[in-house]
Amino acid sequence: MAILIVCTLKQTQNRFENQALRLKTESMVTDIPPEEFARCLDECAAAILAEAKITEPPIDVIRLAQQLGFVVAVDKTMRGRARFVRLSGRYGGRLRSTILVAPETRCERRQWAVAHELGEATSHRVFSALGLHGAEAAPSTREYVANHLAGCLLLPKAWFTRDAWAVDWNLASLKTRDQTASHELIARRMLDVDAPAIISVFDQSMLTWRRSNLPGRVPAVTALERQIWQACHNHGQPTSNDHSIERIECWPVHEPQQKREIMRTEVFDAM
Repeated sequence: MAILIVCTLKQTQNRFENQALRLKTESMVTDIPPEEFARCLDECAAAILAEAKITEPPIDVIRLAQQLGFVVAVDKTMRGRARFVRLSGRYGGRLRSTILVAPETRCERRQWAVAHELGEATSHRVFSALGLHGAEAAPSTREYVANHLAGCLLLPKAWFTRDAWAVDWNLASLKTRDQTASHELIARRMLDVDAPAIISVFDQSMLTWRRSNLPGRVPAVTALERQIWQACHNHGQPTSNDHSIERIECWPVHEPQQKREIMRTEVFDAM
């Protein structure tokens, strides 16, 4: 009986210690300065790409995963988009790191699904670089890191920054270069470059996302921005202003069942 009590107390102590470590890890990730976290993500993504000997965009993350030794296979029975597992070969043997993906006709969705699982599988590099215990991190924390790392793998900062300046922030041109990334992911990545801007996403005439890399609160949509967006929504053509006060550009991402517009606002006074 005494041995049983000691074992139970030891298990309880270990459980509380592990829970405390997970909470500490999650808190430390959110407490890390955004600039340091972003730098660490970009450096880890660059190292992963270099290891796979990928030297230019667009990034095919399926090829990237295979270059790193992962198996990527389609699972027609899957309900979600993708998951990471370890499977043995046909005749047994060592376990192979495998990314299973659901059948998906859209390239960007398939690429993102694999990028996310690859980010999950390699997130330990980010935690290690930050001096944290990734194995003890809560699932939500690993998901947070995996999502950000996936974006950095699909759109490596050094190449993306070069291309964004080269095409003068034209979303349509960037999409032509980075075919494996979605329009929205490309637009969001613009905020990681040192160029003051506000990105707004409209879905079915509703503002669904608006962020800025400027300090302070994100300002409300201005009358001029709404005018530019409305013209883009109505005519389905890229629309911009004359750049006299602030530069506003809006691009349509229209499909038969959905109308989405993405707008970039660059305030000259912030530069």
